[in-house]
Amino acid sequence: MVHAGTYPLWQQLAVTEELPDEALPAVVKALYTTSRAFYGIDDRSEERRKEAFAAALPTLLPRATNPALRRQLLETADDKQLADLADQGAVTTADLPVILRTHRPTPDLVIGLARHPDQVDDAIGLLCHLHDTDLERVVDDWNRNRHRSGAEPHPPIPAALFDAVLEYALSPFAHLLQNPQHDGWKISERAGLGLPHEFGEGAPWRILATCPERWPTLVEHPTLGTAVQHLLLDQAEVEARRTRQMTSSGDSYIRGGQDAPAERPEPAPALTPALLRACLPALCLPEMAGLPKPSVSARHRLHHIAQRVHYNPGLLDIAAEQLHAVADECVRRGRLLTPPRASTDDPRPRTLTVLEDLAQLSANPTHLAKACALITTLEQPTVVSTPPNPRLRRFSEGTDLDSPVRLLERHYQHRRVAALLDLATNPHTPRTAVTETLPALHPLELTWICHQNDAPDWLHTAAAALAPADDTESVLRLLTDDELDQHPDPGAVLQSWLDAPEREGVWTDMQVYQAVLNSRHHTLDHLRQLPADQVVTEPGLALPHLLARCGTHPDRWNALLKALTYGPTDEKITFGELLDCLQASSPVPASAV
Repeated sequence: MVHAGTYPLWQQLAVTEELPDEALPAVVKALYTTSRAFYGIDDRSEERRKEAFAAALPTLLPRATNPALRRQLLETADDKQLADLADQGAVTTADLPVILRTHRPTPDLVIGLARHPDQVDDAIGLLCHLHDTDLERVVDDWNRNRHRSGAEPHPPIPAALFDAVLEYALSPFAHLLQNPQHDGWKISERAGLGLPHEFGEGAPWRILATCPERWPTLVEHPTLGTAVQHLLLDQAEVEARRTRQMTSSGDSYIRGGQDAPAERPEPAPALTPALLRACLPALCLPEMAGLPKPSVSARHRLHHIAQRVHYNPGLLDIAAEQLHAVADECVRRGRLLTPPRASTDDPRPRTLTVLEDLAQLSANPTHLAKACALITTLEQPTVVSTPPNPRLRRFSEGTDLDSPVRLLERHYQHRRVAALLDLATNPHTPRTAVTETLPALHPLELTWICHQNDAPDWLHTAAAALAPADDTESVLRLLTDDELDQHPDPGAVLQSWLDAPEREGVWTDMQVYQAVLNSRHHTLDHLRQLPADQVVTEPGLALPHLLARCGTHPDRWNALLKALTYGPTDEKITFGELLDCLQASSPVPASAV
C-alpha cells in the first residue's frame, strides 16, 4: 500500500526527464494501484492519487513502450484523459484494442483521433458505437472555438468523417422509411400520438442543419435522400423562423426602449423552389399510404402534410394537384368525414384538425361541403365570464380583453368557427354549404365572424344577418355571492351554471366548478354533480359528508381509499358517485346517513 503523502513524489519522478526507464514500472505501479486503508478504499487518498496520476500521465504514456505497462496506463485513464491524449497524439489507433476492452468510445475520443489525418478512418470505425446524440457531439465539439468571439478560424471537420457521421445518423430513419413493417410505425396507429420520432427535430436533423450548402446533393442520395427530403420539409423552415425570432428578440432586448428600426424585407424561405421540387417525392408521405388503422394513420398523414404546406406555402403552387389527390385519398381511406358515433370516439379537437387540414389542402367540393356539415355536429361552446379580479382590472380596463368575442378566444373556443372561416376562404368550398352551417353556430361565433377582417364579404353579410344585437346575452356570467343574494333562488342559478358547460370545455368546467365550490349558496345536490377530485381537495366541504357517510365502518373507509386512488387514465367520478359507492359498500342504519 502506497503512502498517500508520497503521491506528489511519484508525480514529480514521473515528469522528471532524468528518470531512467528501469524506474518506470515502479512509478507506474505507485500511481496505478488503488489507495486502500484497513477499512477499504481510502477516498481522500484515492482522490490525491488520481490527481497525481492525471498530472503524470501525459509524460508517462509516451515513454511506456512496454505493452503491459502501457496497458496499465490506458486502463486507468478516464475518458477525458484518453480524448486529450488522442488529441495530442500520445494515444493512437494502435491503442484502441486495449482502450475498448475497458472504455466505451466517446465523441471526444473520436474527435481526438480524427484530428490526425492518418487516423480518420479508424475514428470513423468507432462511430458505430455512438448514439445519435453522441454523433451530434462529434460535429458540434469539433470546433473548440465555436463559443469564443474573435477566435482564430478552426480547421473544418474532415469531409470523410462528416459524411460518415451523417450516414450513421440518418440510416435508422432511412431504414424506417424503407420498411412499412417497422415497429416505429406503430406510433402512427395511436390516435393521441403522431409520426415516429425520427421525423422530429432530433440529432439527425441538427447534424443535417449544419451543412445547408450540401442539401441539394443530399436530397439525391441513393439511400439517404428520402430521409433528407422528409427532414427538410419538416424542419428547415421551422428552424429558420425560430432563428429569426430569437435574433429579433435579442435585438429588441439590446435596443431597450429605443424605437425599432425600419421594417425589414420579407426573409427568403429556407428551401428554394428548386429544393422544394427535389423534395416532392417525400411530400405526401407515401410510406404511410398502406399503414394499418387508416382511420388514425390517414388523419396523422393528412395533418403532417398540412403542416408542411403551412411552413412551406410555395408547395401549393408547385404540387397543387398532388396535394389535392392525397387529401382525397386520406379522406376516403380514413373515412375522416364520417361523424363520430360518440364524443369519446373522436374528440372535437381531432375533428377540427381534420377540417382545418382539408380547408388548406382539399379541392373536392363534396368533401368540403361535408366538412362544413360536420361542424354542426360539434358541440357549441359555452363562454363564461368570471367576476373581475380587482388586481387585474387595471390591465383590462379600457381594452376589449373582457369583451364577449375575446372571451370566446381566450380558451380557444373559437376553433370551430375559425375552421368554418378557413373552409369559406377555400375557393372550392360551395358557399351554400357555409351559409347553411351558420344557423347552427353559437351567437358569439357569428359575432366573431363579423369581427374578422379577412372574412369574405359574402360571409360577413350572412353572419351579420344572424348575429345578435347584444352579444353579452350569450355569455354565461358567473355571479358573486353578493349578487346571488339579490336573486330569489340562488340555488337555481348555480344549477344553471352546472348544466351549461360543454363536455370538452376543460377550462370552462374549471371556472364553473370553482365558482360553485366557492359560493356559500351551494348545497349537497350541487356538490354531488362536481368531480370528486375537485370536492375532496376542499376538506372543509368534503369532510362532514365523508364522516357522516363512512362513520365507524372500516369497509367504507377502505372503499373511500380505493375510490380516491386512481391514475391519470382512469375514469373520473363525481362526488355523488363517490358517496353512493360508499353507501353500497356495506349496509348502515338510516340514522348514520
